Amino acid sequence: MAVSYKELGLVNTKEMFAKAVAGGYAIPAFNFNTMEQMQAIVQASVKQKSPVIMQVSKGARNYANGTILRYMAQGAVEYAKELGCANPQIVLHLDHGDSFELCKDCIDNGFSSVMIDGSALPYEENIALTKKVVEYAHAHDVTVEAELGVLAGVEDEVASEVSHYTKPEEVIDFATRTGCDSLAISIGTSHGAYKFKPEQCTRNADGILVPPPLAFDVLHAIEEKLPGFPIVLHGSSSVPQEEVKTINENGGRLPDAVGIPEEQLREASKSAVCKINIDSDSRLAMTAAVRKYFNEHPDHFDPRQYLKPARENMQKMYEHKIVDVLGSNDKL
Repeated sequence: MAVSYKELGLVNTKEMFAKAVAGGYAIPAFNFNTMEQMQAIVQASVKQKSPVIMQVSKGARNYANGTILRYMAQGAVEYAKELGCANPQIVLHLDHGDSFELCKDCIDNGFSSVMIDGSALPYEENIALTKKVVEYAHAHDVTVEAELGVLAGVEDEVASEVSHYTKPEEVIDFATRTGCDSLAISIGTSHGAYKFKPEQCTRNADGILVPPPLAFDVLHAIEEKLPGFPIVLHGSSSVPQEEVKTINENGGRLPDAVGIPEEQLREASKSAVCKINIDSDSRLAMTAAVRKYFNEHPDHFDPRQYLKPARENMQKMYEHKIVDVLGSNDKL
C-alpha cells in the first residue's frame, strides 16, 4: 500500500525553493545512510533554524534498506519537534534516481522529492524519461529534480570520467518540455573526495591544491534563460583540509583530496542556485573523528564511544555549511 510523505510529516521542495531563490540562499541537501548522520543533520538544522533536504541515494537504499530510511525520515521530523522546532521543514529526497521504476517506488514509499538523472542519455531520451517521472510525481504532489549536463567523478552508482557543462541554450526547451521543478546543472563541480586530478589544479603557497574555478558564466547564462527557476549543484563538498589532515595523521591515506572552495559555493547560493548537495564532507568528518578516537583509545570497542564524537563532528560541519556557505540559517 502506498504511503504519502504528508503522513510522515515531510514537505516537498516547492515553497522551500521559491523562498530560497527570492532570499538569496540555498537549502542544504545532506546525504544520509546511518542513524548518526540523521541525528547530526536534525540537530544542526534545528539549532540553526534551517530547512533541510535529507537525501537518500540508490546505494544508501541498498545499504540501509528503503523502509528503514523512510521511517528514519519520519523519525527526523518527530525528533526535530522534540528538539523544539514547532514546524520542521524536512524533505526526503531520492538522489540520482536512475529509472522510472526506482522513482515510482520512492514516491509510493513516502519520498517527498525525487531526482531522475537521465543526464548520461541522449538529450531526447533524457526528456522522455524525465517527463514520465514528472507526470507520476506531480500526480502525488511530489517535486522532481532533473539533470542536464554530466558531472565528472564517482558517487555511489553514478560514474563519469568527463564533465560536460550544461548547455544554456538547452535549458528552456528541457524545463518546458519535462515540467521538472528544479534542474541540476554541470558547471565544474564533481562527485567524491577526489574531484580534480592534481594536473587540473594549481598549488598555493602552502602546497595545497587549488581547483579550477566554477563556470559562473554558464550559471549566469542559465539564469538569464530561466529567471527564478531553481538550480541545483551536485558534487559540492569542499573537502575540508583539516579533516583530511586528521585522517592522514591517524592512519588514513587521502593524498591530494580536493573539493569546491566554499566562497564559490556561497557566491552560487546567492543566485538561483537554491540546493547544494553535500555528501563527501560528512563522510570525511565522520571518518576523521573515528580514526582519531581509535588512535587515542586503542582499548575501546563500544561503537557508542567512537560514534558519539563522529556525530558531534558531523553536526559541527553541517552547522558551518548552513551558516557560512548556504545562508539558510534563521529561515524557518
